[in-house]
Amino acid sequence: MYEAFFHLKLKPFELVPNPAFLYLSKTHKKAINYLQYGIRERTGFILLTGEVGSGKTTLISDLTKQLAHNVTLAKIFNTKVSSEQLLAMINDDFGLDVKGKDKIMLLKDLNAFLIEQHSRRRNTVLIIDEAQNLKSDLLEEIRMLSNLETNTSKLLQIVLVGQPELREILSTPSLRQLRQRIGISCSIEPLDRDDTFNYIQHRLEVAGDRDAVTFSNGSIEAIHEYCKGIPRLINILCDFLLLAAFNEGTRNVDSAMVKEIAHDLDFENLYWGGNGTAPKTNVNHTALLHALGILEHEQ
Repeated sequence: MYEAFFHLKLKPFELVPNPAFLYLSKTHKKAINYLQYGIRERTGFILLTGEVGSGKTTLISDLTKQLAHNVTLAKIFNTKVSSEQLLAMINDDFGLDVKGKDKIMLLKDLNAFLIEQHSRRRNTVLIIDEAQNLKSDLLEEIRMLSNLETNTSKLLQIVLVGQPELREILSTPSLRQLRQRIGISCSIEPLDRDDTFNYIQHRLEVAGDRDAVTFSNGSIEAIHEYCKGIPRLINILCDFLLLAAFNEGTRNVDSAMVKEIAHDLDFENLYWGGNGTAPKTNVNHTALLHALGILEHEQ
Protein backbone atom coordinates (compact mmCIF):
# COMPACT_ATOMS: atom_id res chain seq x y z
CA MET A 1 0.00 0.00 0.00
CA TYR A 2 2.74 2.47 0.93
CA GLU A 3 5.73 0.84 -0.83
CA ALA A 4 5.78 3.18 -3.85
CA PHE A 5 5.63 6.28 -1.65
CA PHE A 6 8.75 5.16 0.22
CA HIS A 7 10.46 3.76 -2.91
CA LEU A 8 10.44 0.24 -1.50
CA LYS A 9 10.24 -3.00 -3.47
CA LEU A 10 8.75 -4.96 -0.56
CA LYS A 11 6.91 -4.33 2.67
CA PRO A 12 9.77 -4.17 5.18
CA PHE A 13 7.88 -5.21 8.29
CA GLU A 14 5.89 -8.28 7.30
CA LEU A 15 5.38 -10.83 10.10
CA VAL A 16 6.16 -13.96 8.09
CA PRO A 17 9.53 -15.50 9.13
CA ASN A 18 11.41 -14.63 5.92
CA PRO A 19 15.13 -15.52 6.28
CA ALA A 20 15.96 -12.78 3.75
CA PHE A 21 15.10 -10.22 6.43
CA LEU A 22 17.03 -11.96 9.21
CA TYR A 23 19.00 -9.46 11.28
CA LEU A 24 21.80 -11.04 13.25
CA SER A 25 22.17 -9.12 16.47
CA LYS A 26 24.92 -10.18 18.88
CA THR A 27 22.54 -12.61 20.60
CA HIS A 28 21.26 -14.01 17.29
CA LYS A 29 24.83 -14.52 16.00
CA LYS A 30 25.76 -16.35 19.18
CA ALA A 31 22.69 -18.59 18.93
CA ILE A 32 23.23 -19.54 15.31
CA ASN A 33 26.94 -20.22 15.91
CA TYR A 34 26.04 -22.49 18.83
CA LEU A 35 23.43 -24.30 16.75
CA GLN A 36 25.81 -24.83 13.84
CA TYR A 37 28.53 -26.09 16.16
CA GLY A 38 26.16 -28.44 18.00
CA ILE A 39 24.89 -29.98 14.77
CA ARG A 40 28.33 -30.27 13.20
CA GLU A 41 29.88 -31.85 16.29
CA ARG A 42 26.83 -34.02 17.12
CA THR A 43 26.74 -32.84 20.72
CA GLY A 44 23.45 -34.52 21.60
CA PHE A 45 20.42 -32.41 22.44
CA ILE A 46 20.50 -28.72 21.54
CA LEU A 47 18.22 -26.25 23.35
CA LEU A 48 17.21 -22.86 21.90
CA THR A 49 14.79 -20.61 23.77
CA GLY A 50 13.48 -17.07 23.33
CA GLU A 51 10.44 -14.94 23.99
CA VAL A 52 7.45 -15.00 21.65
CA GLY A 53 8.38 -12.93 18.59
CA SER A 54 12.12 -12.93 19.30
CA GLY A 55 13.00 -14.51 15.95
CA LYS A 56 13.47 -18.20 16.80
CA THR A 57 11.55 -19.50 13.78
CA THR A 58 13.32 -17.12 11.38
CA LEU A 59 16.67 -18.16 12.85
CA ILE A 60 15.83 -21.84 12.40
CA SER A 61 14.69 -21.21 8.81
CA ASP A 62 18.02 -19.54 8.06
CA LEU A 63 19.94 -22.30 9.82
CA THR A 64 18.32 -25.04 7.75
CA LYS A 65 19.43 -23.28 4.56
CA GLN A 66 23.02 -23.29 5.77
CA LEU A 67 23.22 -26.91 6.86
CA ALA A 68 25.86 -29.04 5.18
CA HIS A 69 24.95 -31.15 2.18
CA ASN A 70 25.27 -34.33 4.24
CA VAL A 71 22.51 -33.39 6.72
CA THR A 72 19.09 -35.05 6.55
CA LEU A 73 16.54 -32.84 8.30
CA ALA A 74 13.05 -33.17 9.73
CA LYS A 75 11.13 -30.26 11.31
CA ILE A 76 8.11 -30.55 13.60
CA PHE A 77 5.97 -27.50 14.42
CA ASN A 78 2.77 -29.05 15.81
CA THR A 79 3.57 -30.24 19.34
CA LYS A 80 0.09 -30.61 20.84
CA VAL A 81 -0.13 -34.24 19.82
CA SER A 82 -0.01 -37.74 21.26
CA SER A 83 3.11 -39.89 21.40
CA GLU A 84 2.14 -41.94 18.36
CA GLN A 85 1.13 -38.83 16.39
CA LEU A 86 4.47 -37.18 17.13
CA LEU A 87 6.39 -40.24 15.99
CA ALA A 88 4.29 -40.44 12.84
CA MET A 89 4.99 -36.78 12.06
CA ILE A 90 8.72 -37.32 12.54
CA ASN A 91 8.77 -40.32 10.22
CA ASP A 92 6.60 -38.56 7.67
CA ASP A 93 8.90 -35.53 7.56
CA PHE A 94 11.83 -37.86 7.00
CA GLY A 95 9.90 -39.22 4.03
CA LEU A 96 8.92 -42.57 5.55
CA ASP A 97 5.60 -44.30 4.93
CA VAL A 98 3.42 -44.04 8.06
CA LYS A 99 0.04 -45.18 6.77
CA GLY A 100 -1.57 -47.87 8.91
CA LYS A 101 1.49 -48.35 11.14
CA ASP A 102 1.42 -48.56 14.92
CA LYS A 103 4.01 -47.14 17.29
CA ILE A 104 6.18 -50.25 17.28
CA MET A 105 6.39 -50.29 13.49
CA LEU A 106 7.04 -46.54 13.39
CA LEU A 107 9.97 -46.92 15.78
CA LYS A 108 11.31 -49.87 13.81
CA ASP A 109 11.12 -47.92 10.57
CA LEU A 110 12.78 -44.87 12.13
CA ASN A 111 15.64 -46.93 13.54
CA ALA A 112 16.25 -48.63 10.19
CA PHE A 113 16.17 -45.25 8.43
CA LEU A 114 18.68 -43.72 10.86
CA ILE A 115 21.05 -46.68 10.47
CA GLU A 116 20.81 -46.38 6.69
CA GLN A 117 21.56 -42.63 6.87
CA HIS A 118 24.52 -43.30 9.16
CA SER A 119 25.91 -45.88 6.74
CA ARG A 120 25.84 -43.16 4.08
CA ARG A 121 27.76 -40.82 6.42
CA ARG A 122 24.78 -38.50 6.73
CA ASN A 123 23.99 -36.51 9.88
CA THR A 124 20.28 -36.84 10.74
CA VAL A 125 18.75 -33.86 12.55
CA LEU A 126 15.30 -33.42 14.09
CA ILE A 127 14.15 -29.88 14.94
CA ILE A 128 11.12 -29.59 17.22
CA ASP A 129 9.68 -26.07 17.40
CA GLU A 130 7.18 -24.89 20.05
CA ALA A 131 8.65 -27.57 22.32
CA GLN A 132 7.24 -25.85 25.42
CA ASN A 133 3.88 -27.39 24.46
CA LEU A 134 5.21 -30.93 24.80
CA LYS A 135 4.06 -32.75 27.91
CA SER A 136 6.67 -34.31 30.18
CA ASP A 137 5.91 -37.84 28.98
CA LEU A 138 6.46 -36.78 25.36
CA LEU A 139 9.73 -35.07 26.23
CA GLU A 140 10.81 -38.28 27.92
CA GLU A 141 9.93 -40.26 24.78
CA ILE A 142 11.96 -37.82 22.71
CA ARG A 143 14.87 -38.50 25.06
CA MET A 144 14.42 -42.19 24.35
CA LEU A 145 14.81 -41.46 20.62
CA SER A 146 18.28 -40.20 21.40
CA ASN A 147 19.13 -43.72 22.59
CA LEU A 148 19.12 -44.85 18.97
CA GLU A 149 22.86 -45.17 18.41
CA THR A 150 25.73 -47.23 17.11
CA ASN A 151 28.77 -48.23 19.17
CA THR A 152 30.46 -44.97 18.27
CA SER A 153 27.85 -42.23 17.76
CA LYS A 154 24.27 -41.07 18.10
CA LEU A 155 22.03 -41.69 15.13
CA LEU A 156 19.75 -38.70 15.70
CA GLN A 157 20.59 -35.10 16.60
CA ILE A 158 17.63 -33.34 18.31
CA VAL A 159 17.11 -29.56 18.52
CA LEU A 160 14.43 -28.35 20.95
CA VAL A 161 13.15 -24.83 20.25
CA GLY A 162 10.71 -23.07 22.53
CA GLN A 163 9.70 -20.20 24.75
CA PRO A 164 11.54 -19.51 28.06
CA GLU A 165 9.09 -21.66 30.03
CA LEU A 166 10.62 -24.68 28.28
CA ARG A 167 13.63 -24.27 30.58
CA GLU A 168 11.32 -24.41 33.59
CA ILE A 169 9.71 -27.59 32.27
CA LEU A 170 13.11 -29.20 31.73
CA SER A 171 14.16 -28.32 35.28
CA THR A 172 11.60 -30.72 36.79
CA PRO A 173 13.06 -33.84 38.50
CA SER A 174 11.28 -36.21 36.13
CA LEU A 175 13.24 -34.81 33.17
CA ARG A 176 16.66 -34.98 34.81
CA GLN A 177 17.99 -37.51 32.30
CA LEU A 178 16.93 -35.36 29.34
CA ARG A 179 18.35 -32.24 30.97
CA GLN A 180 21.72 -33.92 31.43
CA ARG A 181 21.87 -34.80 27.74
CA ILE A 182 21.63 -31.20 26.55
CA GLY A 183 25.02 -30.52 24.99
CA ILE A 184 24.33 -26.98 23.74
CA SER A 185 22.01 -24.47 25.40
CA CYS A 186 21.41 -20.94 24.12
CA SER A 187 18.76 -18.24 24.28
CA ILE A 188 17.76 -15.27 22.14
CA GLU A 189 17.63 -12.07 24.18
CA PRO A 190 15.60 -8.94 23.29
CA LEU A 191 17.31 -6.29 21.17
CA ASP A 192 18.87 -3.30 22.90
CA ARG A 193 18.31 0.27 21.70
CA ASP A 194 21.14 0.23 19.12
CA ASP A 195 20.15 -3.15 17.75
CA THR A 196 16.54 -1.96 17.52
CA PHE A 197 17.69 0.89 15.26
CA ASN A 198 19.98 -1.39 13.23
CA TYR A 199 17.17 -3.96 12.92
CA ILE A 200 14.80 -1.35 11.48
CA GLN A 201 17.46 -0.04 9.09
CA HIS A 202 18.33 -3.56 7.98
CA ARG A 203 14.75 -4.42 7.10
CA LEU A 204 14.31 -1.17 5.19
CA GLU A 205 17.51 -1.89 3.26
CA VAL A 206 16.39 -5.41 2.35
CA ALA A 207 13.02 -3.97 1.25
CA GLY A 208 14.75 -1.53 -1.09
CA ASP A 209 15.89 1.65 0.66
CA ARG A 210 17.69 1.94 3.97
CA ASP A 211 16.93 5.68 4.06
CA ALA A 212 13.26 5.40 3.09
CA VAL A 213 12.25 6.80 6.49
CA THR A 214 13.98 9.18 8.88
CA PHE A 215 13.59 8.39 12.56
CA SER A 216 14.09 11.57 14.58
CA ASN A 217 13.59 13.16 18.01
CA GLY A 218 13.73 10.06 20.20
CA SER A 219 11.56 7.90 17.94
CA ILE A 220 13.88 4.87 18.19
CA GLU A 221 13.94 5.16 21.97
CA ALA A 222 10.14 5.25 21.98
CA ILE A 223 9.89 2.22 19.67
CA HIS A 224 12.29 0.31 21.89
CA GLU A 225 10.35 1.28 25.01
CA TYR A 226 7.02 0.07 23.64
CA CYS A 227 8.36 -3.08 21.96
CA LYS A 228 10.96 -3.98 24.62
CA GLY A 229 13.33 -5.23 21.93
CA ILE A 230 11.01 -7.95 20.56
CA PRO A 231 11.41 -8.07 16.73
CA ARG A 232 7.82 -9.11 16.00
CA LEU A 233 6.43 -6.18 17.97
CA ILE A 234 8.88 -3.82 16.28
CA ASN A 235 7.50 -5.07 12.96
CA ILE A 236 3.92 -4.46 14.05
CA LEU A 237 4.57 -0.94 15.32
CA CYS A 238 6.81 0.09 12.41
CA ASP A 239 4.30 -1.17 9.85
CA PHE A 240 1.68 1.15 11.36
CA LEU A 241 4.21 3.98 11.58
CA LEU A 242 4.91 3.74 7.85
CA LEU A 243 1.19 3.65 7.17
CA ALA A 244 0.67 6.74 9.33
CA ALA A 245 3.57 8.57 7.67
CA PHE A 246 2.18 7.66 4.24
CA ASN A 247 -1.24 9.03 5.22
CA GLU A 248 0.39 12.29 6.35
CA GLY A 249 2.59 12.51 3.26
CA THR A 250 5.83 12.54 5.24
CA ARG A 251 8.93 10.37 5.32
CA ASN A 252 9.80 11.39 8.85
CA VAL A 253 8.83 9.55 12.05
CA ASP A 254 9.29 11.25 15.41
CA SER A 255 8.59 10.18 18.99
CA ALA A 256 5.22 11.97 19.00
CA MET A 257 4.05 9.83 16.08
CA VAL A 258 5.33 6.65 17.78
CA LYS A 259 3.44 7.47 20.98
CA GLU A 260 0.27 8.36 19.08
CA ILE A 261 0.26 5.11 17.09
CA ALA A 262 1.15 3.04 20.15
CA HIS A 263 -1.73 4.60 22.06
CA ASP A 264 -4.13 4.11 19.13
CA LEU A 265 -3.20 0.43 19.10
CA ASP A 266 -3.46 0.19 22.89
CA PHE A 267 -0.02 -1.34 22.56
CA GLU A 268 0.79 -1.73 26.24
CA ASN A 269 -2.44 -3.54 27.05
CA LEU A 270 -2.69 -5.59 23.87
CA TYR A 271 0.83 -7.00 23.93
CA TRP A 272 2.09 -6.60 27.48
CA GLY A 273 -1.06 -6.86 29.60
CA GLY A 274 -0.61 -3.34 30.98
CA ASN A 275 -2.69 -1.65 33.63
CA GLY A 276 -5.12 0.01 31.23
CA THR A 277 -3.72 3.53 31.51
CA ALA A 278 -3.29 3.98 27.77
CA PRO A 279 -5.77 6.50 26.30
CA LYS A 280 -8.91 4.97 24.83
CA THR A 281 -9.86 5.62 21.23
CA ASN A 282 -12.74 4.79 18.94
CA VAL A 283 -10.58 2.38 16.94
CA ASN A 284 -11.63 -1.27 17.04
CA HIS A 285 -8.06 -2.50 17.52
CA THR A 286 -8.76 -6.22 17.41
CA ALA A 287 -10.77 -5.96 14.19
CA LEU A 288 -8.07 -3.75 12.66
CA LEU A 289 -5.28 -6.19 13.56
CA HIS A 290 -7.26 -9.15 12.24
CA ALA A 291 -7.89 -7.27 9.00
CA LEU A 292 -4.17 -6.66 8.57
CA GLY A 293 -3.38 -10.30 9.30
CA ILE A 294 -1.46 -9.57 12.51
CA LEU A 295 -3.24 -11.46 15.24
CA GLU A 296 -3.21 -14.73 13.35
CA HIS A 297 0.59 -14.71 13.58
CA GLU A 298 0.67 -14.14 17.31
CA GLN A 299 0.55 -17.80 18.34
